[in-house]
Amino acid sequence: MTIQISPEQNAAILAEALPYIRRFHGKTIVVKYGGNAMTDEALKKSFARDVVLLKLVGMNIAVVHGGGPQIETLLSRVGKKGEFIQGMRVTDGETMEIVEMVLGGQVNKDVVSLINQAGGRAVGLTGKDSSMIQARKLLLPNRQNPENPISVGQVGEITQINPNLIGHLQAGGFIPVIAPIGVGENGETFNINADIVAGKMAEILNAEKLILLTNTPGVLNKNGSLITGITPRQIDDMVEDGTLSGGMLPKIASALDAARNGVKSVHIIDGRVEHALLLEILTDRGIGTMIKSR
Repeated sequence: MTIQISPEQNAAILAEALPYIRRFHGKTIVVKYGGNAMTDEALKKSFARDVVLLKLVGMNIAVVHGGGPQIETLLSRVGKKGEFIQGMRVTDGETMEIVEMVLGGQVNKDVVSLINQAGGRAVGLTGKDSSMIQARKLLLPNRQNPENPISVGQVGEITQINPNLIGHLQAGGFIPVIAPIGVGENGETFNINADIVAGKMAEILNAEKLILLTNTPGVLNKNGSLITGITPRQIDDMVEDGTLSGGMLPKIASALDAARNGVKSVHIIDGRVEHALLLEILTDRGIGTMIKSR
């Protein structure tokens, strides 16, 4: 249902946005795009329009996208079932081929097309382009046997990000759309968690904001209530008691690292809300959870 608002209300909304446009003009904002916002048609269009508007009013937007549902769909077609350990997708050779096909091809081009249709100038990239995201094999900690870390296949951890290509694109008025695939020192391909790529990208680009779109209102406590602000100590306690688990673990870790390493504000917000980006950046009513560095 479309809600009719008066011209006066429209003007008030624009006036409310003005201080934020001034504050963030020329600043870099990294957005992790995933979840329902990538699969619901109305939310996809809403996201693309938000990105284009923010770029047009002078913000440097960089988009890092996931693609979990799309990967699962293709895996099921070839008779494979996705497996996760500590929130990371187990990625054997065949799965890596599918991940690269989906993220670097289908999903990346779909996101680029959405933004371009909304009036933007998006350019699709993977971390392999210009060796932008360099990585090595990730080994996960093994609590039961600390001397034998857990392998999850061709999953990578970032060793270095070269921001030059992103800088050139942003200076030219383009919106980079980045698939979370890295390259090893011998040319091998690595699947990297998109939340982690977004966090590291925000750090390297000295971003003003890192915004992670999710399928929840933000970080929830044991009772399912939204926590609007959370500290590292609270995060440690919630991991220890199991309140935070699975796919939320790399998301929280990435957000916390970014907050500790110079990103001025880090937000986990509900991507199921239309125009969630505009609500978070251009209004007095911030939504979701803000991650505090201490």
